[in-house]
Amino acid sequence: MKILFMGTSEFAVPSLEKLIAEEFELIGVVTQPDRPSGRGKRLNPTPVKVVAAMHNLPIYQPERARHRDFVRVLRALQPDVIVVVAFGQILPKSVLALPPYGCLNVHPSRLPKYRGAAPIQWALVNGETETGVTIMLLDEGEDTGDIILQRSLSIDALDDAATLSVRLANLAPSLLVQALARISDGPPPHQPQDHARATHAPRLTKAVGQIDWNQSADQIRNLVRGVSIWPGAYTWVKTGKDPTGDDLRLKITACTVVDYLNSAESPNGTIEITSDKELVVFTGKGIPDKIGVQSNPDGLGGKHLRLDHVQPANKKKMDARAFINGYRLKTGDRLFRRETSID
Repeated sequence: MKILFMGTSEFAVPSLEKLIAEEFELIGVVTQPDRPSGRGKRLNPTPVKVVAAMHNLPIYQPERARHRDFVRVLRALQPDVIVVVAFGQILPKSVLALPPYGCLNVHPSRLPKYRGAAPIQWALVNGETETGVTIMLLDEGEDTGDIILQRSLSIDALDDAATLSVRLANLAPSLLVQALARISDGPPPHQPQDHARATHAPRLTKAVGQIDWNQSADQIRNLVRGVSIWPGAYTWVKTGKDPTGDDLRLKITACTVVDYLNSAESPNGTIEITSDKELVVFTGKGIPDKIGVQSNPDGLGGKHLRLDHVQPANKKKMDARAFINGYRLKTGDRLFRRETSID
């Protein structure tokens, strides 16, 4: 069985390595073109290309997989099945129709939940306690194809987008091999999704990372976890270090939900510096249209958020004590949300 592998990111690497280790007949690897990165803007290969090159596999890097010249290349390869894992481009019907056994896709959620570009991130943002991996047959929709196999994975309370991505990437290979083993005279057995239960996981934007302090402490911590890779969870603060009064953009990189009673009525987002130099921010009780309860306008009592590590704009990460001392923070200062986000 001739397999063409299409993948780009680090998430796809364990699946490719598994197919190599199991000695499947890999006739080629398709990945995104090398992109400039870093200060020197040097061209860097994708993680999948690095692995493919190590094993002397034929590598193809089309700018657009739907381009007719590249479709002709694929047709000449005559793959029996195409395996797609975090490739980063939507495949056209002309590609989907090529392999007689279909195009198998590895998707990091239990479909039909979290269709789209960022299923891992949105599962965390929404406070899910379970996710999983789905092997599906690709069709022309966005993650709407029939399901071949699924496996669940519990989300750990300490997981963020980076750690959960690694755990799911390591869960996928054995499931993929099982799906390939089910191929006989055509695509492996499959079942349609229940489209009425579908939820969407759109591509993240920078605006998604801006914190709303009217949300509950749990919601804000989940946001920090979900957008940890990109764009990061951020807020704004006026600090005594800047005499011009300009707003400082502050990224929250680690935080803890704590039980804390405010000594005075303070708006959500208000900072209190404890005697131990801990930085506590008063939060709301949640947004009504998300969890069905009222917000907490005065910030009194209950669960609030302790900031453990932060990163001021254009600076390195630092712990809360260093931030308090370096930026002259004091009790009563307030973190806030801008009406218009950064670009």
